Amino acid sequence: MSAGRVGGALAALEREKATGVLRVGGDGAFHVERGAVTRAESRHAPEPAARPDGPDPELPALLATFDAACLLLASEAEPVFTEGPPSGGSRRITVATLVHERRRRRAVLDAAWPDAGVDTAPVVPVRRVGRQRVILTGVQAEILINADGLRTPGELARDLGRTVFGCLLAVRGLAAASLVRTGPPDRPPARPDGAAAPPIREEIPADWAPADHDLLVRLHAALVELR
Repeated sequence: MSAGRVGGALAALEREKATGVLRVGGDGAFHVERGAVTRAESRHAPEPAARPDGPDPELPALLATFDAACLLLASEAEPVFTEGPPSGGSRRITVATLVHERRRRRAVLDAAWPDAGVDTAPVVPVRRVGRQRVILTGVQAEILINADGLRTPGELARDLGRTVFGCLLAVRGLAAASLVRTGPPDRPPARPDGAAAPPIREEIPADWAPADHDLLVRLHAALVELR
């Protein structure tokens, strides 16, 4: 399967070494300089992201860009590109790097709880816990304390100054522990023979610029520190 409409548009801009802004409907935009993504903004992702402990001042902006990019890559909106002067940051990110990270995040989230319905639903803590001892991460404790039954994980991330991915992962873990209310499962349909449908994988075309694996390792380390 291709990387999707938005990923394909970014790949075309990468090949053309274009500079400007790729807007994804009303969801947000990618800032592109000579074909590389320098910044991504989404109305569903807070900015800047929470600052991890450490001396690296670039990480908050990177975390916010990847949060936004992973959300925008999943959008079904029609991307529209407008040429213009550079308007993003100094970091140059290939499309393959963004697609790799989005695929990794989807796998991590599905391993924690395989129903994406909790990602967009208001977080509602259960009234009674069916176990005597519960171990929570710091983010999970923050979410349970602040959940009001109205805000989604993304909205809580914004209000708590956390990354969207960190809050999504925390809520999926809470769902697996039966600590938040979950709705009917939102799973892919089974095949006619009754077997579960195979997972969708996004193949990265060979002609794309390669992923920046050093940047991905650095990003993963920062996300671990924020949990």
